[in-house]
Amino acid sequence: MESSSYDGILLGMGNPLLDISAAVDEAFLSKYDIKPGNAILAEEKHLPMYDDLASKANVEYIAGGSTQNSIRVAQWMLQIPGATSYMGCIGKDKFGEEMKKDAQAAGVNAHYYEDDNAPTGTCAVCIVGGERSLVANLSAANCYKSEHLKRPENWGLVEKAKYIYIAGFFLMVSPDSIQLVAEHAAATNKVFMMNLSAPFICEFFRDAQEKALPYVDYIFGNETEARTFAKVCGWETENTEEIALKISQLPKASGTHKRITVITQGCDPVVVADDGKVKTFPVILLPKEKLVDTNGAGDAFVGGFLSQLVQEKSIDECVRAACYAANVIIQRSGCTYPEKPDFN
Repeated sequence: MESSSYDGILLGMGNPLLDISAAVDEAFLSKYDIKPGNAILAEEKHLPMYDDLASKANVEYIAGGSTQNSIRVAQWMLQIPGATSYMGCIGKDKFGEEMKKDAQAAGVNAHYYEDDNAPTGTCAVCIVGGERSLVANLSAANCYKSEHLKRPENWGLVEKAKYIYIAGFFLMVSPDSIQLVAEHAAATNKVFMMNLSAPFICEFFRDAQEKALPYVDYIFGNETEARTFAKVCGWETENTEEIALKISQLPKASGTHKRITVITQGCDPVVVADDGKVKTFPVILLPKEKLVDTNGAGDAFVGGFLSQLVQEKSIDECVRAACYAANVIIQRSGCTYPEKPDFN
């Protein structure tokens, strides 16, 4: 394809958050009652933690937010200016300006809705032994409104896109925006994709998730999320392959595309359920001493996958690119990457 035909081909919508990332110890985790590897929303007891992290000598501020990470990685893998777009809500503040600068530097066409009152959302990233624990304080990200989406200059991004990706985290912010985009995708035979995103989404935002799922052509997630999803559905199995297959066979709104489920399992093989069959793909194993942190690994996996999907490559190629991207990101702090990919 000509690079012009890639113009705005991939659109993401989600919660733009600035990651406040630092290495901490077990005592820090117990002080704030957080578990390694988890992703949760900030409660009252977590609020002092942000300043606590910010005072650490090794603290880093990195543009994050699950969907935004995936879109940035897809853009990096594609190396085609303007191939990706993104929407979400930020505040009118220093962190918001930082976010705009980062998106621009990444080559992503970001249309942020700017909230007058709420500060830009942040995510505390607590790293213990390379394993990340996330505590998100959505703030402005929680203020996204479908009115913004309906403005012609923003809906234009939806119309231009052929592939649309939204992480499950957006279900708690603007399910009506998701519905608008999902219905548009089904009516125009576009590819609509989502992520299970976190166990708490599968547990506490189940209604919104159930409403969106019939429209989802590709669903991503990790093994913990998949097992939580299965438990909530009352499926009596912990087997990832079985769960992936069952998710892919749930009802669909449109028959144009069959649903494909892609589940990652850390260093264990990736599980893909497609058309009643399950395939597994080994991941690139990384020696422990090369692991910096797992923050953004799942997001990068999706970004790598999408970068090939929009080029109409095979599922095998999509997974190979997904594993490549995840492998690059876990050797760096946060969801960051070198100037150019060396994926071929």
